[in-house]
Amino acid sequence: MTLIAILAAFACQLLQVTGQVFLKHAMLAVDATPHQPRRVALSLAAGLAFLTFWFLLWIGLMQKWNLSVIYPFEGLCPVLMVLGARVFLREKLSTSGWVGVMLIAAGIMLVTGS
Repeated sequence: MTLIAILAAFACQLLQVTGQVFLKHAMLAVDATPHQPRRVALSLAAGLAFLTFWFLLWIGLMQKWNLSVIYPFEGLCPVLMVLGARVFLREKLSTSGWVGVMLIAAGIMLVTGS
């Protein structure tokens, strides 16, 4: 696997996390008072755009590389998702939650690496 493929697989995970954070931001804006439909629409559109780019990049990676080679990068997603939620949505996770996320990521990597 080349450096470009590794960077593309990592970028794929960042696109997925960014899309999910934007969608969550849009859903939080739905319940905001006063209601801000423009903010909801922009966040929703951004989330869908990032997830579309993620999907297209993931399809491209699957076309070029074996799934057993690129799938271990999915183990990064839970960690990146928690970090994204913490930084951009100000969500908090307990220590046991962090341990759980790390175990999930490690488990995915162990399963896909075998």
